[in-house]
Amino acid sequence: MRTYIGGQEAVSVDEFIELALGTPLELWLGVEGETAEERAARLDAARDILAENPDLPDDVSRVAAQVIEANAPELFNVVPLMRRPFGRRTARKGAAA
Repeated sequence: MRTYIGGQEAVSVDEFIELALGTPLELWLGVEGETAEERAARLDAARDILAENPDLPDDVSRVAAQVIEANAPELFNVVPLMRRPFGRRTARKGAAA
């Protein structure tokens, strides 16, 4: 299956994220071994991007939530928890009622 974003094919997970964000992932996360000067420049560029697109964090969060929701079992090996209804207590076996 091929994945296209904006007419470009994403051939890896990193490329998919980069195309979806419109920026390289490293801009937001940094890279191992970056100097203080490189980090300052990266953060400055990130601030400029956020100033130009203040809705970007909300858009990214929405996309991330949709991807997680659609792919949670495959991505995280999630098993749903069975929960009791709120406010209802059950007596433990052997406990006085």
